[in-house]
Amino acid sequence: MKKILFTLIFSLAIFTSISYAFAQNSEVTFTTFVDPLVVLETTQGEIVIDFFRIDAPKHSENFIVLAKTGFYDGTLFHRIIPGFMIQSGDPNTIDGDPNTWGQGGKAASSDSIDAEFNNIKHNRGIVSMARSSDPNSAGSQFFIVHKDSHFLDTEYTVFGRIVTESSFDTLDKIAAVQTGTNDRPTNPEQVKIIKAIVVERSELSNILELSKPERAGSTVTATPEFTIFENEELDVKFSAPVGWLLQQPEKSSEDAPDVVAVGPKIDGINPYISLTVKDVKGKTLDDLITTKNNILQQAVYQNQLEILSQQKIKSNVYQTEAIGSFQTNDVSLKIKFIEVMILSNEKSYTFAYSNTVENFNNELSKFNESINSFEILSESSNIIKLNQESSSEQEGGGCLIATATYGSEMSQQVQQLRELRDNQLLQTESGIAFMSTFNDIYYSFSPIIADYERENPYFKEAVKLVITPMINSLTIMENADSESKILGLGISVIVLNLGMYLGLPAIIVIGIRKKF
Repeated sequence: MKKILFTLIFSLAIFTSISYAFAQNSEVTFTTFVDPLVVLETTQGEIVIDFFRIDAPKHSENFIVLAKTGFYDGTLFHRIIPGFMIQSGDPNTIDGDPNTWGQGGKAASSDSIDAEFNNIKHNRGIVSMARSSDPNSAGSQFFIVHKDSHFLDTEYTVFGRIVTESSFDTLDKIAAVQTGTNDRPTNPEQVKIIKAIVVERSELSNILELSKPERAGSTVTATPEFTIFENEELDVKFSAPVGWLLQQPEKSSEDAPDVVAVGPKIDGINPYISLTVKDVKGKTLDDLITTKNNILQQAVYQNQLEILSQQKIKSNVYQTEAIGSFQTNDVSLKIKFIEVMILSNEKSYTFAYSNTVENFNNELSKFNESINSFEILSESSNIIKLNQESSSEQEGGGCLIATATYGSEMSQQVQQLRELRDNQLLQTESGIAFMSTFNDIYYSFSPIIADYERENPYFKEAVKLVITPMINSLTIMENADSESKILGLGISVIVLNLGMYLGLPAIIVIGIRKKF
C-alpha cells in the first residue's frame, strides 16, 4: 500500500502548467516542404517523426517551424515515465533551473495553439502535445508514447508518430534511463536533443511501412465541470474533476489501480482519485474486508498507518478512512485517504482518494462526485449512489476520539463501540433517535480532539484515562435487545457516568474542603 500510494502521489502527472514565455520567430512557415519529416538527433540515437497534417494541421506546422528555427536544439527529455511516455520541448531545460522544467515553452506564432482533438489512439510511438488543464494551451512541449496509453485518447492532440525502427530503439533507451524527483533524468546529458532537422520524406530510406493509425470512438467526454471516463473492458463509467489528468497506468499487479485522476499540486503534493477493478473469484464482501484488514494491520503495527474509521455503507459497500505517515527526502508527510470498495458481478470496484491532511476536505466533494456518478455498464440501470456525509450520519460515523486514543480502528475498545452501535442502538427507534442527536453534537467537536491527540501524546493519555471507564460501563448495554431494554439500560448507563464524572469528583472536592 505504501509503495502504491507513494508512486501515485509523486509520479503520475505528465506536465505542469505552461506559465513561462519564450520568444519565437513567428514568421516562419513550412510551406517550402512538400512532405516534411523531423529528425531529432539525440544522445541516445535518432527519432524520426512523421505528421498527421490532416488531423492536426496547426500542431504539425507548429512543430516543424520550431524544429526548423532550432528551438528544440539542446532541450532535454525532462520527464520520463517508462511504460507511459517521454516528454520534451521545454526551453527551460537548456540552462534553466530544474525546478522550472515543464513550465516553459511557447508556440511558434502565438502563446498557444487551440486544441485539434482527434480520434487517433495514443499507441506506442504516437507523438502528442502536452498542455495544461486548459485544452487550448499547447505550446512547444510534446510527448512520445512509450506504451499504449488509451486513457489519453481525445484529451490531447495527436499530431504525429515515429516511423523508423531506430526511432523505437531510441524511445526504449530514453525510457530506460535512471530518473529521480518528478521523473527527471538523473543525468540530463543522456537524454538531450542535440539537433532537430526538417527533411523531405524522399531523403530517408529507412521509413517503416506502417498501417494507418488506429482510431477509436470517444471514451472520454469533457463537460464544464467533469470529465466522463468510460471503458467497456473494465465495464465502468464515472466522472473525474475537470482539469485533473486522467491516466490508465500499466497494470503491475491486481492491486494496482486501473484508472487514476491526478489533480494540480497543492503544497507540493498532487491529490488523486483512483479506481481499481479486481475479479474476486467468489469471495464475499466480508472475505475482502478480512484480507484488507490483515494488510492494513501490518502498517498499523509499524506506525505507518492510523485507521480513522471503517464501516459498511451498504450491504455491498465498505469504506475505510485512514492517515498514513511517509518519509521522503528528509520530509515527513501526513497523507489522508478514503477508500470505498464496491462488490458487484463477482468483481470489486475500489475507489480511493488521497491528499494531505491539511487539504483533504478541500477536494473531498470531487471524490464524492466521482463515487456518485459511478456506473457499472453491464448494470446501466443500477447506478450506485453514495453520499459520504449522510451515510456516516445514518450509520453512526466513525469513532474518531476512541480511534485516536487507542491507536487503531481495530482496537478492542473501538470494536466494542461499533458493535454496540450496530447491534443494539441502530436496531431500535429510540437508539436511532439517540444516535442522530448524538452525532450532531459529537461530530461538532470530535475531529478537533482527535487531531490534537495525534499531535500531543500526553493529551492522548489523559483522554484515555477519562474515557476508558465510560467505555467499560457500556458493557451493560450488550444485553439490550428490545426497545424497553435500550431505554432502561441506556438511562442506567447515563446515570452511572454522571455519577463517575460529576458526582464522585464533587464528593471528593467537598470532602477536601471540609478538611481544610
